[in-house]
Amino acid sequence: MESAISVSGLAKRYRIRRNANGKYGTDLADDLAARLVDLARGRWRKVEYDDFWALREVDFHVAGGEVLGLVGRNGAGKSTLLKILARVVRPTSGEALLRGRVGSLLEVGTGFHQDLTGRENVYLAGAILGLTRREIQSRFEEIVEFSGVTKFLDTPVKRYSSGMYARLAFAVAAHLEADILLVDEVLAVGDSAFQRKCLGKMGDVAKQGRTVVFVSHSMQSVQSLCTRCLWLQDGAIRMDGTAREVADAYFGSNSETCTQMTWAEPASAPGDREFKLRSVSVRTSEGQGSDEPTTSEPIDLIFEFWNLKDGNPIALHAVILSDEENPLFRMIASPDLPAGGQPLAKGVWRARCRIPGHFLNRGFHRVQLQVSHGRQEVFLTLDNLLRFEMREDRDDRSWAGYWPGAILPSLEWSVVSA
Repeated sequence: MESAISVSGLAKRYRIRRNANGKYGTDLADDLAARLVDLARGRWRKVEYDDFWALREVDFHVAGGEVLGLVGRNGAGKSTLLKILARVVRPTSGEALLRGRVGSLLEVGTGFHQDLTGRENVYLAGAILGLTRREIQSRFEEIVEFSGVTKFLDTPVKRYSSGMYARLAFAVAAHLEADILLVDEVLAVGDSAFQRKCLGKMGDVAKQGRTVVFVSHSMQSVQSLCTRCLWLQDGAIRMDGTAREVADAYFGSNSETCTQMTWAEPASAPGDREFKLRSVSVRTSEGQGSDEPTTSEPIDLIFEFWNLKDGNPIALHAVILSDEENPLFRMIASPDLPAGGQPLAKGVWRARCRIPGHFLNRGFHRVQLQVSHGRQEVFLTLDNLLRFEMREDRDDRSWAGYWPGAILPSLEWSVVSA
C-alpha cells in the first residue's frame, strides 16, 4: 500500500538566546535592562545562542488507513513532529511528504480565527481543506451535533472555554473528511465523556480507510486505538512497533521496580503523630520476597507499622493503581482483624493483604496506602510505596495469550442445558 506519510532525515533545531546574565530565558525587558547597564558602563556583550535539537534524523512511513500513535515524555519531540507534518513549523533538514488532505487538531487556539463565530470558523476550515460550500453544508449539522456547542454557534470563539473550543475544533477536523488526521494531546482539555466520544470517532475515521496520527500520554488510549506506535526520546525514535510492544517497553523504562521499603525508626518514617510506617513489601504466598510475580500466583502486600497511641483504632486501605496512576481497586482491612478499625495497643503491628492468583493482569502496578480511624474519613495517604510487575505465566493451563484490561480474574462459570 502506498504510504500516506513519508518522513526521511527529519530534524528540527531551535536557537535559544542566552541573556546578558548568562541564563536562558525569554524576558526581553530584563535582558534589555541588563544590556543598557552594560552600555552605561562602556561594555557591550555579544548576543549568544545555544542550539536545541527538538528532532534528530527521524525516519518512518505510515501506510494509508493506518492509525499511528506517538508517545514519549514531555520534550521528546512529539508535538514538534506533528506541527511539521501539519506544515505549521518548517524543518531544519529532511522532508515530510503527505499525500491527501490534512486535517489537524494540534492545540487549543490553533486553526480558528478568534474574532469569527463558531459557524464562520467551520466554513473557513472547510475552505482551507479545499471543500466547496455545498460540501461543507452537507456535513454542517453533523459537526454541530457532535461538538455540542449549538447554543454558542454564533458567538465568537474567543469567548469559548477551552473545552468548547476543543470540542468544535475536533468535530471540524474529524467530519470534514481529511485523508490524514493529526491529533495532539489537546483532547485532554475535554471531559471524560467527550474524550471517549472522540476516541470512538477516530476509530470510525480509521475504519473508513483514512490515516490517523495520534499523540497522547495515555497508553490506554493509544493501545485501544492505534495499530502501531512510535516512541520518541530526546528527539529520536527509540522504538517502532505494535502499541502493546511499545507500551510494555515504555512503562518498563520509566523506573525500576520497588518491591520492598524499610524505615529504621519512627522519626524518619512516613506517617503522622499517631501512625508511622515501618516497612512495606510484596511477597509470594510462601512468604518469599518477589521481584517478578506471575499472574497465576497469589501475592501478599505486607505493611508493618508503629502505632504511637494506645487504643488507637486504625483501619488500613490498600489501593492498587496502574502505572499511569489510575486507581484499579481498593482493599479494606477485614473488620475481624486487629488492623480493621479495632483499638490497637501501642507498639508494632503487621497487616497482610492477599491478592489471589488469576486476578491482576500483566504489567506494572503501584501501591498506595490510606489510613483512617475506623470508619471515619481517611486522614493519611502514602503514595507510590511499591512498584511491581506482574508477568505472564505461560506454563499455566489457563493462559491463552495476552488479553487487555487491568484485571484478569478467574471467575466461576456454569454451563447447563436451558
